[in-house]
Amino acid sequence: MSTYYDTRYTFDDGRSRVWKAITEYLQKYVDEQNDHILDLGSGYCDFINNIQAPVRYAVDINPTGRQYCAEGVTFFNKSVDSLRELPDDFLDVLFASNLLEHLDDAELQRALVQFNRILKAGARVILIQPNYRYAYKEYFDDFTHKKVFTHTSLRDFFEANGFKSIAVVPKFLPFSLKSRLPKSYFLTKIYLASFYRPMAKQMLLVFKKR
Repeated sequence: MSTYYDTRYTFDDGRSRVWKAITEYLQKYVDEQNDHILDLGSGYCDFINNIQAPVRYAVDINPTGRQYCAEGVTFFNKSVDSLRELPDDFLDVLFASNLLEHLDDAELQRALVQFNRILKAGARVILIQPNYRYAYKEYFDDFTHKKVFTHTSLRDFFEANGFKSIAVVPKFLPFSLKSRLPKSYFLTKIYLASFYRPMAKQMLLVFKKR
């Protein structure tokens, strides 16, 4: 895990500017007055620190993630398929970015069991991750990728496991923030507002628990 954070997923303070724009786009799926939200595989906490919600949780297998949490964010050092200490039916929103492709089939099934347990009826799941249909050339440049999803297969996987899709965006963001492009809040806002998104190889899917 430490080698992954030292090589593939290094800290970059410019990432937060991009995520501020992304979370503003996603805020429509989160009630900033009432929702309990959990960021699963929170990494450097760029999403959970920027999203507006009264109760915020972060979960990551890397214990150093705690030091990146903003005030008011509760951190759990756990794997994504080991959430048994969290109570039943207590979450309104579950968010994960670039996570599920790192899990094998057995880990995914264990994670889905926990998702169904900890989410309230009608809760939302917000997922961002590489779309293999558009990112097949660079998909396995990340040596920890285990599972392949397209926007179609990910939608079908969740719908087969107790969720209903409410948004499917096949092309949402570029494959990686590790590029020569400037990490700009305003450029990201313009990008997300556009119908034409050059280099978009990550998808956005939003589900509601049945």
